[in-house]
Amino acid sequence: MGTSSTSALPIACRQPSDAWDRMTLASIWLLLAAWIGFGISSGFFDPVVALVQRHGWGSNALGPLLWLYVAAGMLVVRTFLWVRYTPADAARFEDAPSITVVIPAFNEGAMVARSIESCAAARYPKERLEILVIDDGSTDDTWVHICKAANRHPDLVKTVRFAVNQGKREALAVGFDRAGGEIVVTVDSDSLIEPGALLAIAGPFRDPRIGAVGGKVLVFNRFAGLLPRMLHVRFVLTFDFLRAAQSVYRTVYCCPGALSAYRASVLRRILPRWREQTFLGAPCTIGEDRALTNDVLAAGFDTVYQRSAIVETIVPHTYRKLCRMFLRWDRSDIREELRMARVVWRRPPLFRLLTIVDMTLSNLRYPVAYAVLAMTVVVVYQDPWTLVRVLEAIGIASLFYTLYYLRSERSWEFVFGVVYAYFSSFALVWIFPYALLTVRNRAWLTR
Repeated sequence: MGTSSTSALPIACRQPSDAWDRMTLASIWLLLAAWIGFGISSGFFDPVVALVQRHGWGSNALGPLLWLYVAAGMLVVRTFLWVRYTPADAARFEDAPSITVVIPAFNEGAMVARSIESCAAARYPKERLEILVIDDGSTDDTWVHICKAANRHPDLVKTVRFAVNQGKREALAVGFDRAGGEIVVTVDSDSLIEPGALLAIAGPFRDPRIGAVGGKVLVFNRFAGLLPRMLHVRFVLTFDFLRAAQSVYRTVYCCPGALSAYRASVLRRILPRWREQTFLGAPCTIGEDRALTNDVLAAGFDTVYQRSAIVETIVPHTYRKLCRMFLRWDRSDIREELRMARVVWRRPPLFRLLTIVDMTLSNLRYPVAYAVLAMTVVVVYQDPWTLVRVLEAIGIASLFYTLYYLRSERSWEFVFGVVYAYFSSFALVWIFPYALLTVRNRAWLTR
């Protein structure tokens, strides 16, 4: 199992020095310049382009390569935003706002007690902290562990127990209804927050325009197998790159359930709509975190990322469970992307422009990727050596992206990011099309 504190990590995994930071940033900018100026036009893809032309799929090299130029341009913009990102100052201990931590739990066993303990042990004024734990009709010993934790912290922990399972969204809604804090924080029952996470995540709310704040999610069981190791690199890139870039234009698309905070006054405004959300005539039971983020944005408030608010969460260690998790995420993403297409027009002009460009290119990657995949299959059938070029391209691109990881963590584990690139390219390629075809499926799958 992993550790729950950054200070307990091996030295190689700790935050990099200023010199290392400057070196990785310089490498990223130089390689981006090489990609745009020389890499794409160097002829590396000429054999592929020639075969595409032979089959009448393109009149010249510009068409097949245009997407690479556009993607590179967007990567430059994201990198610029990422470099400009800085986390907000943490709230001061002496005047920190009152906080309610809501922890929904279902068949979590002993792990829920560890989650509660991590919140109770956080550096935060205890007189301004309450912890609400909702047992969502568990059929194992989860309630026993919740009660033991509540007995250890009678002044902090309050409990609610559902007779039957009603779903995570309803469990959260009951917690939100009963929360007394100015800020409401959600923490998953399989996640542990670091001691400074609550002060850190409360900091951005000094700005009255902030409605929600997402924390940084790392993998708790990162040493439990190959899949958790790969997912740890993916999570670092997702949060410390994508969400950091989105935070600069104050439009983080998803504040994660593992650790997020909401202004209570905003929650009270949006709670009825969120609680009763439907899609294609069916009640929404998954993707509650992204839906809630969309509602905050629709209400006219900003959403940001707080790098210094850290939580570690358990991720799947088997292929079957991993696929189920990604299916749930993709189904909710499809639904919420459609909503975001309407919400984005309520954003300020510059934020709106950046969001539209980012969303457009992010969603175009699916038809482009599957069109390229189809062409690659035919091309490789005609010329098997083309597969070597494809594998080389995946490796080069993934090595480049690991530089973003290395800026956050000076660790040899960046190699698992390369492994994940190949794994996702072949083993997870079916996930999005299947999610699209089964988008009305509301099953949690991993519970």
